[in-house]
Amino acid sequence: MNRHLSAWSHRLLALAISLFTIVPLGVVMLSAFTPDEAIWQHLLSFALPELLANTAVMLLGVSAGVLLIGVSLAWLVAVYEFPGRRLFNWALMLPLAMPAYVLAFAQVGILEFSGPVQSLLRPHFDNMRWFPQVRSTWGLILVMSLSFYPYVYLLSRNAFATMGRRALEVGQSLGLSRREGFWRIALPMARPWIMGGLLLVVMESLADFGTVAVFNYDTFTTAVYKAWFALFSLDTAKQLASLLVIMVFAMLVLEQRSRGRRAYSQAGRGAPAPRIVLGGWQGWAAAAVASAVLLLAFVLPLLQLGYWASRDFANQFSADFLGYAWRSVLLSLLAAVLVTFLALLLCYVVRREGGRAFKLAARVATLGYAIPGTVLAVGVFVPVAWLDNQIIALMGWGGEVTAVFKGTLLAMLVAFVARFLAVAYSSVETAMNRITRSHDEAARNLGVSGWALLRRVYLPLLSGGLFSGVLMVFVDVMKEMPITLMTRPFGWDTLSVRVYNMTSEGMWDQAALPAIAIVLAGLLPVILLSRQRDVA
Repeated sequence: MNRHLSAWSHRLLALAISLFTIVPLGVVMLSAFTPDEAIWQHLLSFALPELLANTAVMLLGVSAGVLLIGVSLAWLVAVYEFPGRRLFNWALMLPLAMPAYVLAFAQVGILEFSGPVQSLLRPHFDNMRWFPQVRSTWGLILVMSLSFYPYVYLLSRNAFATMGRRALEVGQSLGLSRREGFWRIALPMARPWIMGGLLLVVMESLADFGTVAVFNYDTFTTAVYKAWFALFSLDTAKQLASLLVIMVFAMLVLEQRSRGRRAYSQAGRGAPAPRIVLGGWQGWAAAAVASAVLLLAFVLPLLQLGYWASRDFANQFSADFLGYAWRSVLLSLLAAVLVTFLALLLCYVVRREGGRAFKLAARVATLGYAIPGTVLAVGVFVPVAWLDNQIIALMGWGGEVTAVFKGTLLAMLVAFVARFLAVAYSSVETAMNRITRSHDEAARNLGVSGWALLRRVYLPLLSGGLFSGVLMVFVDVMKEMPITLMTRPFGWDTLSVRVYNMTSEGMWDQAALPAIAIVLAGLLPVILLSRQRDVA
C-alpha cells in the first residue's frame, strides 16, 4: 500500500514539474490550431514572406560560418602541433562567455563609420564607400558565427581528438593523402558530434533576440516582441510564436531522421597517436588563423567594451548600475536554486521508478531549452493573465486590482524553469548516474529509504552536479534577455535589460559596463569547461 501511494506521489510530482513546459507550449500551439483569419491574412500579405526569407538566410549563413570556423579550428587543435596550441585549445572557447548581443554591439561600434577601424583607415583613402556596412546581413552572420562557433568547435574537437589521427593513419594505409583522409574518413566519422553542435547553433540562432535587434534585422523573435509590445496584439504574437515552435520541432525531427540508426564508435582504447607537427610557415599560419578568430570573437570586443566603460566610469558605476547588478544576481540566484531543486526531484523520481512514463515526463519537462525565450514568455503570460482574471473575479476586486501574478517575479521564475530545466537536469542526471545501485541497497539495509534516501545519501554524493547545475543556470539567466524583458515587473531592469535599452538607442558607452559584468559572469562555466581533462 505504501509503495503504491509512493508511486502515485512520484507520478504527480513528475507531472507537476513537466507542466512548467507543457502549459506554455500548449498555449502557444493551440493558437496554431485555432487560427485567426484576419491575423493570418495580414501576416501572409505583409510579414511572413520577409520573416521567412530573413530567417532562412540567417540560418544558412550562420550554419556555413560556424561549420567553417568550428570544424577547421577543431581539426587544427586536435590533430596538429603548432605554436600556441595548448593555449588555443581552451582559449577558443572564451567567446562562450560573451553573449551574442554583447558581441553584436561591440563589433558594430568597432566597424561603424565613427569606430576605430574606419577612423584609422580614413586618412589613407579619399573616401570610405568601399568599406562594407556592418549593419547588414553579412555583418549579422559574421557576428553570430563568431559567437556560436564554440558549440561546433568543442564537440568536433572532442571527436577529432579521439579518432582524428587514427583516421589519417587508416587513410594513409588505403593510399589516401591527409586531405583525402580528412574528407573521406575523419569528417564522416565525426558527423554526429558536428551535427549535434550545429543543431545547438541553429536553436540559438532561432531563439536569438538581442543580436538581431542590434542589427535591426527582423526575424520571428523580434516579430513576436513587436506584435506584443508595439502592436499590442497578443493574438498575433501567439500566432507567430506557434510558427516558430513548429520550425524548431521540424528541425529536431529532421536531425534525428538524418542520423537514423547509424552508430559511430571508436575501436580500441590504445594510446593516442602523436600529433602531426606543423613546422615553419605552416605552424605559424595555423597560429595566425586561431589568433585572428580569437581576436575578432573575444579580445577586441572586450577591449572595446573596456574603452567605452573607462571613458565615463565614475558616472556609470553608480547606484543605478549597482541596482541592475543586484536585481540580476538576485533573479539569477533564485532561478538557479529553484530550477536545480526541481531538476533534482525529477531526476530522483525517474531513478526510483524508471518507467517509460517517467522518462517521457523528464523528456517533455526538459524540452523548453530548445524553445526561444520569446515563445515561452508569451506562453507563460497567457495562462498567468487568465489566472489573474479568475482570482480577481472570484474575490470581487473589480477595477481596484488589475494583476495578481502578472508582471511579478513569480511569473518570470515560471518561464525560467521552463527554459532552463534541461541545463540543471543534465548536470544532476550525470552526477546521479555515478551513484550505483549498491548505494541504494546499503542505505535500505540501514533503514534509510524514500525521501530520507535522497536527503541523507544522494545529496552528499550529488553536491558537485548540483553546484554545476546552479552555476550553469545562474549564468544563463544572467545573460537571458527576451524572457526578462517581456515578463519583468515594471521598472525592474536587470543588466541584460539595461544593455538592450541602451543599444536600442545607440548609446554604446552606457551599455558597456553592464555588458562587461555579464561577460565576467559568463567566464565561470567556460573556466569549468577548460579545467576538464584534455582528451587531446
